[in-house]
Amino acid sequence: MQELTLAVVGIDFANADGSNRRSETMMTLPGEPVALVPEPKNKHDGNAIAVIGPRGVQLGYLSAERAPYVGMRLGRGEAVAAIFQGMDGNAAYIRLRFGGGQPTLPTPSAPARRSAPYDPDAFYPDDDGPEWGA
Repeated sequence: MQELTLAVVGIDFANADGSNRRSETMMTLPGEPVALVPEPKNKHDGNAIAVIGPRGVQLGYLSAERAPYVGMRLGRGEAVAAIFQGMDGNAAYIRLRFGGGQPTLPTPSAPARRSAPYDPDAFYPDDDGPEWGA
């Protein structure tokens, strides 16, 4: 058994049927199943593997770096299960498990805090809003 977190690329491109990948990705909940569909006749990459969301809408593709490895294992007939892991900014991720069983979602880590130096010309809004109630 082996579990991997893989990036889903191309979420900002429209599908051929006009459906919106980003919208579909944003509606997909962590833990929902996704399907992996090899596209050996893809004109851009013969190793391409499409990621299809739980409602049958394409979310994007596995990255070109990982698709050949995953495709090889799929081609050997290995048992594979995939779930949506989540989004982080402009990227989406899936969790993949080879060898049977369901993938597990990793424990979320605390967001990294970036401490930028104080910029006297920057805009720093009030957390509670202005005192005059607008």
